[in-house]
Amino acid sequence: MASDRLILVSNRGPVTFQSDGEVRRGSGGLVTALMGLAAHREVTWVASAMTDADARVSAEHDGQPFPVETPDGTEYFVKLVASDPDAYDRFYNIIANPMLWFIQHYLWDQSNAPDIRRNETEAFEFGYNVVNEDLARAVLEEIEGIEHPVVMAHDYHLYTLPALIRRARPDVFLTHFIHIPWSQPDSWRVLPAVMREDLYRGILANDIIGFHTSSYRRNFLLCCEDLLGLEVDHKTGLIWAGDREVWARVYPLPIDADAVRAVARTPKVREYEQELLRRRRDHLILRVDRADLSKNILRGFTAFDVFLEQHPEFRERVTFIAHLMPSRTDVPEYAEYLERIEAVVAVVNHRHGSPDWMPIQLKLRDELEEAVAEYMHYDVLMVNAMFDGMNLVAKEGPMVNGRAGVSILSENTGAHEELGEFALSVNPFDIQELADSLHAALTMPVDERRRRHHGLQAIITARNPGDWIDEQLHDIRAKADSAKR
Repeated sequence: MASDRLILVSNRGPVTFQSDGEVRRGSGGLVTALMGLAAHREVTWVASAMTDADARVSAEHDGQPFPVETPDGTEYFVKLVASDPDAYDRFYNIIANPMLWFIQHYLWDQSNAPDIRRNETEAFEFGYNVVNEDLARAVLEEIEGIEHPVVMAHDYHLYTLPALIRRARPDVFLTHFIHIPWSQPDSWRVLPAVMREDLYRGILANDIIGFHTSSYRRNFLLCCEDLLGLEVDHKTGLIWAGDREVWARVYPLPIDADAVRAVARTPKVREYEQELLRRRRDHLILRVDRADLSKNILRGFTAFDVFLEQHPEFRERVTFIAHLMPSRTDVPEYAEYLERIEAVVAVVNHRHGSPDWMPIQLKLRDELEEAVAEYMHYDVLMVNAMFDGMNLVAKEGPMVNGRAGVSILSENTGAHEELGEFALSVNPFDIQELADSLHAALTMPVDERRRRHHGLQAIITARNPGDWIDEQLHDIRAKADSAKR
């Protein structure tokens, strides 16, 4: 069997270093998902240096792995890789975001964008591929001398990396988990054929490719058939790529429920909770999101506007807290989106507000303890993303909520495949349905609220991050053993 040591590789690592010396936990769902790994295996985490301080700390350790302790007390060996700043900017701000992110979330308005020109093709060659090469080189250094190493790559930033590693080390076991949706074949046709083939041949160099849901896996298999002409088995999730057999598997991402509850008990959360309760009206609607186009924030506010118009009896009795973390503000589409969010909030508050009541409270900040305090007291949790890989908010909120809050959940989130039975399912593009769901949730009998809440909690606690890792390790062993026969 392969080595007990795992090499984890992603764009973002478990921590980022600040210019003042502060060490912050890396942001985003991917980091949250992988935090439990160290408790299960010996791990070295290879990631991009995200800040100047990251690059400086990496240089201080001669580019070698060094131990870091995350704010929650978990220790990792981390190897931070500094790429050329111009190459990294092209990699991140032209190809990974927005190009791949937009494709996989169906975000392009194709009558207007994207336009593929020399800027984009050069960004792929001299940005995306360069950063993937830098990280692949760092991984190869770490697995040198290790017999049958195991490398776990993560997400859309690293689609060409597996082929680079495979070419240098044919004996490596490569697995790749995709944390965002996998879209249908036609969505990929915006890319030039050469670029598209490089991306697919890169990811098909893996032994196992993991997805959150069966629908994402099905889309990937269709892409392999339609775009590459490969033979696939839809029932077993097998792809025959040349002389290699690639497994496509489904591993729904769970949360660490105990860790979320532990945060809820901290003094800082208590402080936020007291302030929240001091200002709370009869009802509280909550959303906690990154300010990302895929999260469908504008339609959520518009539905609340419609709800207040159609149900004036709720005016001055309900508050909608929107806790949004600014995201990718270097990408023009995201900066514009944030401006539109603020404009819509202003319109709704002006239309319905009063001197002592603001219908929407917009909080543009990344503050975990404040969000957890809000989780504890919502009546309705709105998750209406257009498309979402999983959405951990849909799982975190019910674990600490003490009011049998109702979840409104888009049918296009990965979490819906698991939680849809006990949530109010919505079409994320149907504003009237969302407005009706807000009314249904706020007027739902207490017994029904409790039934749904307990159902959500039972599903969410049925698996933990250790199970998620163990399921993948089980398949790694099974595939490695099958290759020996």
